[in-house]
Amino acid sequence: MAEPVYRTVIGAARALAGIKGWRVHSLGEDNIPESGPAILAVNHAGYLDFVFAAWSSTFKRDRLVRYMAKKEVFGHPVAGPLMRAMKHIPVDRAGDAAASLGPATAALRSGEVVGTFPEATINRSFVPGRGKTGTVRLSLATGAPVIPVAVWGAHRLLTKGRPRNFQRGVEILVNIGEPLEIADGQDPREATDRLMDSIRKLLAEAQSKYSQEPKDDADRWWIPAHLGGSAPPPQDVEPRGDSPGLQ
Repeated sequence: MAEPVYRTVIGAARALAGIKGWRVHSLGEDNIPESGPAILAVNHAGYLDFVFAAWSSTFKRDRLVRYMAKKEVFGHPVAGPLMRAMKHIPVDRAGDAAASLGPATAALRSGEVVGTFPEATINRSFVPGRGKTGTVRLSLATGAPVIPVAVWGAHRLLTKGRPRNFQRGVEILVNIGEPLEIADGQDPREATDRLMDSIRKLLAEAQSKYSQEPKDDADRWWIPAHLGGSAPPPQDVEPRGDSPGLQ
């Protein structure tokens, strides 16, 4: 698999992580299959979650992830050409988001790994909320396993409503769960709720293993409220209605 653009971007990300001394650790990387279709369903706390969620898939399994991302990114003069060259999949969240399921289904049927964010937006509470059903429906349409993934720490670098902070030495944990069994005919809403429960459990495990603490009270912004941080509680974060969309 040549993919020169994708591999150049991966190399740049890995070089930046090395320069900054970011401590990237992954758990459960053997849950990513060596071949065949798979869906990585990831929590969404920061803009760089996609990089680190694919870390093990890329470096341990040599498998590239085709992420479903909002179509606005594809219109950016710099990011757009890169996204298209890396064969990521645009999603029109304001229009027919379901139309993106066609290209994603085709990618899975050709044996690709597709990355989704079931929450469809960055969750400022840093607590995974109610997921949208598109991820599960992709699995039901293709038979691809859904692998829940929790990323913790990447939001400290770049997230919604906060200035970029590429500080040195940040720890980033990626916890990859076992594939979920989604039976034919299972209710997509029920299966999605089960998926989000799995992601929450993986995130709680990652948080319990995380070795770094806020340096002072002002630095508690990246900790969820239920863990004593100053992030907004989930009930204060405006929810979005369920739709087939996938970010």
